[in-house]
Amino acid sequence: MSLEATSDLWWKNAIVYCVDTQAFLDTNGDGVGDLDGLTQRIDYLAGLGVTCLWLMPIYPSPERDYGYDVADYYGVADKYGSLGDLVELVRTAKERGIRVIADLVVNHTSVDHPWFQMARQGHPIYRDFYVWADEKPPDADKGIIFPGKQESIWSYDRAAKRWYMHRFYPFQPDLNINNPLVRNEIHKVIGFWLELGLSGFRVDAVPFLIEQVSPGNPAVTDPHDYLRDLGDFMVRRRGDAMLLAEANEPADKLASYFGERGNQMDMLFSFITNQALYLSFVRGDATPVVDALRSLPPIPPQAQWANFIKNHDEASLDKLSDAEREEVFAAFAPKKSMRLFDRGIRRRFPTMVDGDRRRMELAYSLLFSLPGTPVLFYGEEIGLGDNLAMADREAVRLPMQWSDRPGGGFTTADEGDLPRPVLKDGPFGYPKLNVEEQRRDPGSFLNWTERAIRTRKEWPEFGWGTWMVVGTRNPAVLAHVATWDGSSVMAIHNFSDQPAKVSIQIPADARGTRWRHIFGAGDEEAPEISSDRLSCEMAPYGYHWYGRKEGV
Repeated sequence: MSLEATSDLWWKNAIVYCVDTQAFLDTNGDGVGDLDGLTQRIDYLAGLGVTCLWLMPIYPSPERDYGYDVADYYGVADKYGSLGDLVELVRTAKERGIRVIADLVVNHTSVDHPWFQMARQGHPIYRDFYVWADEKPPDADKGIIFPGKQESIWSYDRAAKRWYMHRFYPFQPDLNINNPLVRNEIHKVIGFWLELGLSGFRVDAVPFLIEQVSPGNPAVTDPHDYLRDLGDFMVRRRGDAMLLAEANEPADKLASYFGERGNQMDMLFSFITNQALYLSFVRGDATPVVDALRSLPPIPPQAQWANFIKNHDEASLDKLSDAEREEVFAAFAPKKSMRLFDRGIRRRFPTMVDGDRRRMELAYSLLFSLPGTPVLFYGEEIGLGDNLAMADREAVRLPMQWSDRPGGGFTTADEGDLPRPVLKDGPFGYPKLNVEEQRRDPGSFLNWTERAIRTRKEWPEFGWGTWMVVGTRNPAVLAHVATWDGSSVMAIHNFSDQPAKVSIQIPADARGTRWRHIFGAGDEEAPEISSDRLSCEMAPYGYHWYGRKEGV
């Protein structure tokens, strides 16, 4: 399959950059980042190599859950700007080759949403927009998402005199996806933002979005029919739009979110790989990652995994065993204040490893070379830290650090008046860690990240290729090969703090004598490469990428 024939599947080799708008750049001095700030930094993102900008919620909201409690699906919160500012951002990004996607939060709304306010008053149309019960269900305390912060998934509404379901917080009532009118409204929301130029959506909480589909509804036999319906609608409205699903599910359920023909979600976050990475980082052993990668189901040709080191929430470890989770906690979150919901870590990766540059490079070399599409959380390109003085998940959503000037170059407002304080002290504070300083330093993490992204984009085999994990004869070392259109790439990573020798049997479809080193750490001796085997010695936390192109 040639690149020209598949160029519309842009997400297969995108560089996705997730941004919390209010924490990126404040242009009007009110202490809150805005869409104008994002627009001003589009050239920075283009220079980094970003090809897809993912906006966390910018909708009007009471913000009891960081904007994921949406009160109006058709607007932009005043603090971020206007719809006109959004269109200008999308236009500017498009000119630089960057697509824009946004969070689609349709499992629930805010209690402040007009739909819910009318529903609780018994409106003949809107009362069935939500999931109600006349009596409190006996399993109301099961399936809680936020342990320690949430006591039930059902709450009583005095106006309606009924119980409503909320898989998340009580101020986030679940929409009734069984209702055709609700589905139609969601179509309208998607169509609206596509018309404004968005290239797709990151779909929030997909398993919970479809969990209400079919109970008591004989017309619906498969909850995934709704995801097919979303996919079909997207294709009708815009053939090159993409749906990226948040579905933290066991391996045996993941394939169902893509669909047999790839007609549901285009991309899924690989939570299984991410959690295995943390265990491998702690143990200095590649085995958990090898097992995780091999457990991933085959996916349709147009589908893709989305890989990440740190997302915008807690680093969830829910798929690890209790003993494994405690092992990671002990190394990366030894204090309870560093943990959240008994399952995750509310820190960024650089602080977990105390700023160890070798381990940071190892982690992000993995991010850019693992099978799938890499997703960066804003600030990862400079090794941004966290602020544990901030509440819950805000700890990792601190203001971006652009310079060593007051406010970190994020804002001209007084630092004492900021809703989210800038990080000033310590090795991760803005006086020592910022974009301006790193741009001047050829050896900075920012410049390393740019080189890694550039190399990744030069080798589309990472995203397009048929891949496999190959043996290394060393449990500390992960090696995988991806082959596409007659060319191959190989990435080798040493998780150990000790040197490692590896010997790799090159898969038959990737053999050839034209392998060359394309990216890596250190000045190790050149590997021995024959037509069917590669042998080399690796430094502690070392990594190397090799490539082979037909005719080159």
